[in-house]
Amino acid sequence: MTSHPKTPADLFAFLDSLEIPHATKTHPPVFTVAESESLRDEIPGGHTKNLFVKDKKDQYFVLTVEERASVDLKTVHKIIGASSRVSFGKPEKMLEYLGVMPGSVTVFGAFNDIGNNVTFVLDEDLMKHDIINGHPLSNDATTSIARDDLIRFLEATGHRPLVLKVTD
Repeated sequence: MTSHPKTPADLFAFLDSLEIPHATKTHPPVFTVAESESLRDEIPGGHTKNLFVKDKKDQYFVLTVEERASVDLKTVHKIIGASSRVSFGKPEKMLEYLGVMPGSVTVFGAFNDIGNNVTFVLDEDLMKHDIINGHPLSNDATTSIARDDLIRFLEATGHRPLVLKVTD
């Protein structure tokens, strides 16, 4: 039985319970990096794109990278420890594990992954930013959080994030 996906409000309450400062700006829903680039001047820090991928053994990963970076899907499996080349995960699994729809994949989806089905990979280049931005489980807002607090958040959800160079 699947539980209902948690809401942005649930996420913010969880961050508050961890005493993690966060700031969220609402905006029209954005589905592409191009659309979200219009928000740049208003929101400082590293902006993310998130790839939900799986290998042939059904191990799932979220790769969180700087929005303009490119990931070589033919070779990234060697870096992240997947058993084979990766392909994009299906929307049903995205909803089941992360509680989000395509277009809203986010590192904060770890909050919904109570079964620990997904490995979260943070790109080394992204982690050079002091502030990381991601959708708070919906793509009509952007939440800003300090880099070290993002790792603390992931660990608090039971995930040990991998910080690896996954971009070209």
